[in-house]
Amino acid sequence: MRTSIATVSLSGSLTEKLTAAARAGFDGVEIFENDLLASPLAPEEIRARCADLGLTIDLYQPMRDVEAVPEDEFARNLRRARAKFALMNRLGADTVLVCSSVSPLARDDDALAAGQLSRLADLARDHGVRVAYEALAWGRHVSTYDHAWRIVEQAGHPALGTCLDSFHILSRSSDPKDLEGIADIPGEKIFFLQLADAPLLGMDVLQWSRHHRCFPGQGGFDVAGLLRHVLRAGYEGPLSLEVFNDVFRQADAGPTALDARRSLLVLQEQVGLGDLPAPVVPTGIAFAELVAPDAEPVSGLLGALGFTRTARHRGKPVELWERGEARVLVNTGPAARRDGACLAAVGLESPDPAGAARRAEALLSPVLPRRRAPEDAPLDAVAAPDGTELFLCATGRPELPDWRADFEDLPHTPPAPDPLRIDHLSLTQPWHHFDEAVLFHRAVLGLDAQESVDVADPYGLLRSRAVSTADGGVRFPLTVGAAPGDDTAHARHIALATDDVVAAARRFTEAGGRLLPIPANYHDDLAARYEFADGELDVYRELGILYDRDAHGVFRHCYTHTVGRVFFELVQRDGGYQGYGAANAPVRLAAQRTARYGAAR
Repeated sequence: MRTSIATVSLSGSLTEKLTAAARAGFDGVEIFENDLLASPLAPEEIRARCADLGLTIDLYQPMRDVEAVPEDEFARNLRRARAKFALMNRLGADTVLVCSSVSPLARDDDALAAGQLSRLADLARDHGVRVAYEALAWGRHVSTYDHAWRIVEQAGHPALGTCLDSFHILSRSSDPKDLEGIADIPGEKIFFLQLADAPLLGMDVLQWSRHHRCFPGQGGFDVAGLLRHVLRAGYEGPLSLEVFNDVFRQADAGPTALDARRSLLVLQEQVGLGDLPAPVVPTGIAFAELVAPDAEPVSGLLGALGFTRTARHRGKPVELWERGEARVLVNTGPAARRDGACLAAVGLESPDPAGAARRAEALLSPVLPRRRAPEDAPLDAVAAPDGTELFLCATGRPELPDWRADFEDLPHTPPAPDPLRIDHLSLTQPWHHFDEAVLFHRAVLGLDAQESVDVADPYGLLRSRAVSTADGGVRFPLTVGAAPGDDTAHARHIALATDDVVAAARRFTEAGGRLLPIPANYHDDLAARYEFADGELDVYRELGILYDRDAHGVFRHCYTHTVGRVFFELVQRDGGYQGYGAANAPVRLAAQRTARYGAAR
C-alpha cells in the first residue's frame, strides 16, 4: 500500500520535512497547516517541490470547530473553508481533514452536525475536494469513530467521508470488540487513515496525544489489530503516520523519517501485506567489543575478572579476551574515543547471518561498509540507531565462516574457574533515539520488548526498556537519561553471569579489582525487608552485593568501578529471576556518582 506521513511528525522547515520524507521512501505527505503558514514558499512552489521529490499531497489538515454550531458561526466557517479549499487547489491536495468540534459553541445535535457537514461538502465538491471527518478523542460531543461515522452516514454526501485515527480510537478503548464496527463502514467512505502508537499512560488524553505519540511498534497500542479491521472494511487509501512527539520534533528529520518508514514496513508485515525477509532471531552473544585509546586500563579490569587474553587479530589492533563463554574484544584502533573505553560493537550469534543481513537491509538498515583483507572471514554488521555496530556471527559452526578464524592464538594461562557468560548488555541511548532503538531491535532483530520502566536517578529520571529473546539468550536493557545532556553521564555496561556471585566477587577483589561501594543504609534496609542466613548480609555489605526478588526467583549482583565509559556487573540469577535489578538502580547510580565526583555533604 502507499505510505504517507504528516509533516507535523518531523522536525525542521517544510522543505526539510519533505526532503526527509522522500528520501525515506514515503509516497506522500499530509501538509500540516502550521508548516505551510511558516513556509516562505507559495502553495504552487510547495506543489512543485513535492512533485520533484515524487511525493503526492494526500491530505491538508486540520480544519477545526466547523460543525454543530449556530448559523452565524457556521457562515463564518464556510467563509474560512472557501479560502482553504482554494488554497488546496493551488497545492494540488484533494482531501481535507475536519476534526470533531471542541468549541464551547458546539451543540449536541447530530442532525445539525450532519446538515452543516453536508453543506461544507457541497462547497468542497465545487472545488474538487473531499472532506474527511474525524472524531477527536476529546471532542466536545463527538469523540468516537462510530459516532463520527453515524453523522457522516446521516449526511449522505458523496464528498463527505470519515477519517480513522488509531490514537483517537485506541486511547479511548483497547477492547477488540469496540473495533469490530470499523469493518461495517464501507471502504469507499473511509477517506483517510492516520496511524500512531503510544505508550500506555494514565493521563489527560489531549496531553497524551500532543506529546507522547510514537510510531507503530514503539508503544503499547494494538495498531496492527486496528489496521486489520480497516482493511476488512475495504480501505484502499494510504497508510499515513500522524505523530505528535516532543522528541521527534527536536531530532534530525532524516533518521526520524527512516524510523517512521520502517515502522510502516513492519506494520504491513504484521497484517500480511508486506514481503519482508523473515526475522532471524539471534541465539546468543558472540562477543562484546570495547574500543579504547589505551588497552592497559581495560586489560587490567578484564584480568581481575578472570579473563585471559587468548588471541590477536591478524591485521587489526584487536585482542580477544575469554573466560568461559564470555568473550570481549579490545580494539585500540583509530576509532577509539579520547575519554576512554566504550562498548562500541556486539557480536550476535545468528542461525543465518546472511538472512539476518537481508532482513536488516529490507528494513532500511544497510550492511555497513568494512575494510576487509582478502583472507578475513566475511562478517556483516549493521548499525543500531545509536551507532552501535551489530555483527551477525557464527561461532564454531563448520558450515558457516567463523569470525574467530581472523584471530591468531596467543600463549596464555588457563582461564579462571567458574566460567562466565554474558548475561546482558546495557546500552545507554542518545535521548532522541530511545523509541527508535526499541523498534529497531524488535523489527530488525526479532527481539521481544518488555514494558518501559522509570528509574529514579539522583538528578532526574532514567527511562529503561529491555529487549530480549524469549529464552534470555540475548538481553539488551535500553536506557536513556532524564535530559538531553544526561546520556553522557551514564556509561554502558557488560553483565557477566556466574553461578556464585560471592566467589566471583572475592576472586575479583583478590586479583586487585575494585568493586563499587554500596552505602550501609541500603543493606540496613535489606535486613528490614528480607530474612537472610546468618552472616549472609555481612558478606553482601563487605562486597557491595545488591539483592532483589521477583515472582520467579532471586537476583544478586555487584558492579566494578567504571573505566572510561564502561563498567562490568557480576550477576547471579536463581530460580528463574526475569529482571535486571531495577529496584537497585537508584542506589547504583548514586554510588557511581559518588565514586566519580565524591560524596556530597
